[in-house]
Amino acid sequence: MFGKVLDKLGIKTRKGKENAYGYIFILPWLIGILCFTLGPMIFSLITSFTNYNMLKMDFTGLANYKKMFFQDQLFWKALKNTLYYALLNIPLITAGGVIVAVILNKSIFGLRTFRTIYYLPSIMVGVGTYFLWMLLLDPANGLVNSALALIGIKGPAWLTDPNWTKPAIILMHLWGLGGQMLLYLARLQSIPQDYYEAASLDGASGFKKFTKITVPLLSPIIFYNLTIGIIGAFQIFQEGYIFSGDGTGKPAGSLLFYNLHLWNQAFKNFKTGYANAMCWFLFAVVMILTVINQKISNKWVYYEEGESND
Repeated sequence: MFGKVLDKLGIKTRKGKENAYGYIFILPWLIGILCFTLGPMIFSLITSFTNYNMLKMDFTGLANYKKMFFQDQLFWKALKNTLYYALLNIPLITAGGVIVAVILNKSIFGLRTFRTIYYLPSIMVGVGTYFLWMLLLDPANGLVNSALALIGIKGPAWLTDPNWTKPAIILMHLWGLGGQMLLYLARLQSIPQDYYEAASLDGASGFKKFTKITVPLLSPIIFYNLTIGIIGAFQIFQEGYIFSGDGTGKPAGSLLFYNLHLWNQAFKNFKTGYANAMCWFLFAVVMILTVINQKISNKWVYYEEGESND
């Protein structure tokens, strides 16, 4: 049937029909991306220049962007909180994943059990995990402060002291670094032992082997995790919403992350046009950081023969 239709459309060559069949097979995907991805993105960009509130839409030019930068004080607080989280969380998760992977790549008793223990938290996601950590971080009866008390350290009020709320979230995320650890571990097991044996013959120390062999050969995975980490860090939302209790980012706005402020503007204040402007600013920031990371990767990411970062 399709062959006759293609003949009527003037597509008679074998290559032309193969191409046409290919487009027919991917047509559902094309429709999906146009209707559910590209279409909403274009609509979001258009409404960022309006006072759209889901009921009316009037063009206001750059008013939303002017309000964002010069009038909305919570915008800068939310951006500062998000940057604070990203600048601490990404390096700690990356370094922690590498260190744990190197340790678990050794031949030790109960190795498979330890690998499982470290990996399991990374698949425990959702609201239940956050409530679990609220219990663990309880300043009076929480397990974390109880453990600190055993070594003579008075634990802080993790989720009620503005100075400790973001470190508490970073601590929670360090608990789930097993996903990154697994990627590093897979790469470590593919590194030929000849490299380390040759380095030993040259008198290289363990630290020298780590910095000159392990880290360079792990650098493509580190680069990938940094890219994903940057995107994920700027999308933090649930932690601030749940730990603050009512979505306001309390105490003292310390948990008011960018996406939480955006959500409040869109679904509490119904300033959808302004929220869309915030979306596009966030998109620009993440895109710029991703491009910068891509550009500087040529200076520190090592690719073996046959590999490429293109």
